[in-house]
Formats: sequence, C-alpha cells, structure tokens
Amino acid sequence: MMADSGATSKPAAFLDRDGVINLDDAYVGTRDRLRWMPGVADAIRKLNEAGYYVFVFTNQSGVARGFFSEDDVRALHNWMRDELARDGARIDDFRYCPHHPDGTVTGYDHECGWRKPQPGMIFDLMKHWPIERDRSFVIGDKQRDLDAGTAAGIKGYLFSGTDISGFVENILSKRVNA
Repeated sequence: MMADSGATSKPAAFLDRDGVINLDDAYVGTRDRLRWMPGVADAIRKLNEAGYYVFVFTNQSGVARGFFSEDDVRALHNWMRDELARDGARIDDFRYCPHHPDGTVTGYDHECGWRKPQPGMIFDLMKHWPIERDRSFVIGDKQRDLDAGTAAGIKGYLFSGTDISGFVENILSKRVNA
C-alpha cells in the first residue's frame, strides 16, 4: 500500500507488531496463532482520530527460519487490517523484515537495513507517505524498536503492559500538552 499523491502531511505512529498489536507468542505467521493485544482496536482508533497515520513495522525472522513464508506474513497483515477496520481502526501500511543472519532459508539468511534496530522500514514508509517526522513516534515492546525510531530521528515509547489503549491515550495527552 502507498499514499496517494494527494495524501495529507501528518504525524505517524509506528507500532511494532508482536508485543504491541498482538501478544508475542513467538513466530506468529498465521491468523490461527494470533491473539490480539486487549484494547488494540481502541488504541489504533484513538491514533486515527488524533490525526496520525498508523504504521506497523515488524521483524519477521520466522520467514528466514522457515516457519512461514512471506505470502503467509502478507496474508496475515491483510487479515489484521480487515479485522481492525471492522472495529473502526485503520492501519495505513505495514512493513516487515523477513531476514535474519541465523536463518536457514537461502536468500533470507543475512542481516539487512530493514531489520530492527536498523531504521530501514521507517525510512521506507517515510519515502512513500508524507510524514511529519518531528511529531511522529514509535511504540515498541523491545529496545530495538525504539532504537530504530531513534536512528530515524523519531521518539520512542517502550510498552511493557497489556493496556495498549491506556498507553496510547497517555502518549497522546502528553503530546497535546507538550
């Protein structure tokens, strides 16, 4: 997916997937393994209503390890987008990195500039969408998520709970009052 040429410039919320959008059950590559983070549709809807693009950026080394394919990842992301849309929550775009240096699948068994903590996924989204970098932020459950944001010049917030909706509400209230 890509922004249309008339898309409005606005801030973005870059959300890690496993541990933020859904529970981190290790190598979630199909919808039958996905368990939503409680309140995630409400959290995304709050971001939408506050005028943010919402992007998901995720390392998916399960592809490199042979647990699932890129087609599986894309199918899961399309399903997630559709499920959240039913609840009035819009994800504008997804980026994922299928590579890992310890991978066993030829062609995926290396490090790349998209694998967090590298900022490649964020930079690619910034290339395709009119993002206001200074008003954007990252939410991740691991330091490498925040490190990717820092490398792209974007503030990060470390999420370590289960109340993603309250976490997003708190971030938005701080940013409005800043």
